[in-house]
Amino acid sequence: MSSPISAQMVADLREKTGAGLLDCKKALTEANGNVEEAVTILRKKGAASAAKKADRMTKEGLIHSYIHVGGKVGVLIEVNCETDFVARNEDFKAFVNDICLQIAAANPLYVNREQVPEADLQKERDIAAAQVQGKPPAAVQKIVEGKIEKYFSTVCLLDQPFVKSPEKIVKDLVTEKITKIGENIQLRRFTRYQLGA
Repeated sequence: MSSPISAQMVADLREKTGAGLLDCKKALTEANGNVEEAVTILRKKGAASAAKKADRMTKEGLIHSYIHVGGKVGVLIEVNCETDFVARNEDFKAFVNDICLQIAAANPLYVNREQVPEADLQKERDIAAAQVQGKPPAAVQKIVEGKIEKYFSTVCLLDQPFVKSPEKIVKDLVTEKITKIGENIQLRRFTRYQLGA
């Protein structure tokens, strides 16, 4: 038996996810009123929607600068979208600023996993394997892969926990924004400056 879906439940889910009202109502109905399940449904739909948009050209966007409080850390970033209209949107600008804050706070070295040099990955694998010598080979492989995942979550911007909501990773934040705005978004490149570094 399904629970009745109230307007307040729909509004709360929209506030939590940024999804449209109709999508929120459908997700709650599909989840029989279970909010956590509805969030999962919306995230899956958002990921599918973002995947469909991934091939679209992103020739517009912003180059944005951010100086952290105290002037000791600064970030310069290029974030691309499909249209100039979206690039001028306050929501998009706030998103870009949040990404700058992430870079300033978490100090990633790369945008994504593909940018990590193979030599660095091999070095991390060697270190991890040396730390678990003597364990069965299957266990060693699992442990090494776990440590590589942890390494990615430290050095890759898209894999880092988002500083404002650590339960999300930056990649999820990008997917949510693509779903909400309806355009492909690419975090193209960044430079982080730290005084004296």
